[in-house]
Amino acid sequence: MAKNAKTDAKGLPKFGMRDKLAYAAGDFGCNMSFSLKGTVQTFWLVYMMLETGLLSILLLLVQIWDAVNDPLIGSIIDSDKRKYKMGKFKTYIFIGACGLLVGGAAVFLPFPNAPVVLKAVLFIVGYVIWDAFYTIANVPYGSMLSLVTEDNGERAQLSTWRSVGSMIGNIVPMVLLPMLIWQKVTYDGTTTFLDKIVIPEGFTREQFLTNPLTGEAYQIGEAVLSPETGKQVEILLGERMFWVALIMGILGFIAFLFMIKNLTVRVDENSVKASEGGEKFNIITSFSNFMKNRPAVGATLAAMGMFLGMNSAATANTIMFATYFNKASMSGVVQLIGFLPMFLFMPFVKKIVEKYGKKEASVAGTIVSLVGGVIMLIFPTISNPDAALIVYLLGLVVFGLGMGVYTCVSWALMADAIDYNEWKFGTREEGTVYSLHSFFRKLAQGIGPSIVLAVMGALGYVSSLGTIGQSAQTSHNMCWLVAALYLVSAVLQFIGIAVIYNLDKKTLEKMHAELAARKAN
Repeated sequence: MAKNAKTDAKGLPKFGMRDKLAYAAGDFGCNMSFSLKGTVQTFWLVYMMLETGLLSILLLLVQIWDAVNDPLIGSIIDSDKRKYKMGKFKTYIFIGACGLLVGGAAVFLPFPNAPVVLKAVLFIVGYVIWDAFYTIANVPYGSMLSLVTEDNGERAQLSTWRSVGSMIGNIVPMVLLPMLIWQKVTYDGTTTFLDKIVIPEGFTREQFLTNPLTGEAYQIGEAVLSPETGKQVEILLGERMFWVALIMGILGFIAFLFMIKNLTVRVDENSVKASEGGEKFNIITSFSNFMKNRPAVGATLAAMGMFLGMNSAATANTIMFATYFNKASMSGVVQLIGFLPMFLFMPFVKKIVEKYGKKEASVAGTIVSLVGGVIMLIFPTISNPDAALIVYLLGLVVFGLGMGVYTCVSWALMADAIDYNEWKFGTREEGTVYSLHSFFRKLAQGIGPSIVLAVMGALGYVSSLGTIGQSAQTSHNMCWLVAALYLVSAVLQFIGIAVIYNLDKKTLEKMHAELAARKAN
């Protein structure tokens, strides 16, 4: 009896904490790589000194390919009917995890003095290798949420725990990476410290031996200041990034193994495929059905808004902290403060969803995020950097507070969208719907940073000057850019969830009841 109490009607372990921890570990593994994306742009812009226009084009090219290969991987999974010892989804995840062991480090090969053409080749090849393995692991991982359980409340819990894994996987590198790769420069009594500094064009080595504010020679231990802004020089230790990325790949691999061993699949993997009966995958038909799927489109637009705003701001944010606030090494800690409010909702998400509904609670959150975005527009108007930083933090906290519920249920929204596809069109298409969702997300991840890099160039950022030689006006322009990106993020999320996503609590209950009736018949 005790044994039966722990198993379901199929004899499988009942859904519980083991599944939630395992699913969280999977997104932790994914984010050991994904969290490096913002650092990739900073590395190639600041350390490798690729010109903003060129880097913008290269980033757009690799991200377009990245977006295209997601539906391809999804279609392969949908059409694969072979039997695997670990199961189809877990097997693909394992292959991707093995590649990510070294894939993340491939895009951080430190050759700052290489010719521009070679740098471009290294960027493209390294990024393509890294992203291919990330896609192989991430697409089946995302689709598995619908296969672990069919219960709406349990899916919401899985989505919440996925968010936990995602946040931890983002927070750890977000906080530690800047501390490891950024270093403030002080005078050591010799000229050897100048070897660490890439002297910007138009400046001389002698300018970095004299305090630009006093006109006197530096004393030992004194902060070395930028001749342009008068703020302490911070340099990016780009050669460390390869080893840091390698270590993160190992941690991600361990997390994937934990997930594979402990996550239980309770739905027949082959019973939910669109390619049943030998149908060939048709990207045009699948794309057409996806665009008719309002919940999928709404949830995707909200996710695109999140990436276009928050993730696209990553590089501009780093440059802002390095040149305006002069706290590049502490930028991760500051960003963490914005993430913390999201954790407030995690213990209560299930009750909130059951009482108000996923859509309703998320809409309320997006309105709060809009307020945070408006507050962001205030800090660039404040002349005192310390006071501006306080207002920036306030806007970040309010923005993060609004993101709390949406972040916890975002993946459950997509799981419901997959059910909606079955409800309206008669096919679930887990792999295809999720991969098209991922296609648009990754398109936003590519287009967003590419546009931001181009805008940074238009606002005065010159790659050959590094962070040391940028003008005071350029550093202030980065503040306006960051503020605008957060506001755009909140607006797009509001439109996606409040206007387009149409699965409110009442409709969701009707959909699940009708789907259950179909299965019973």
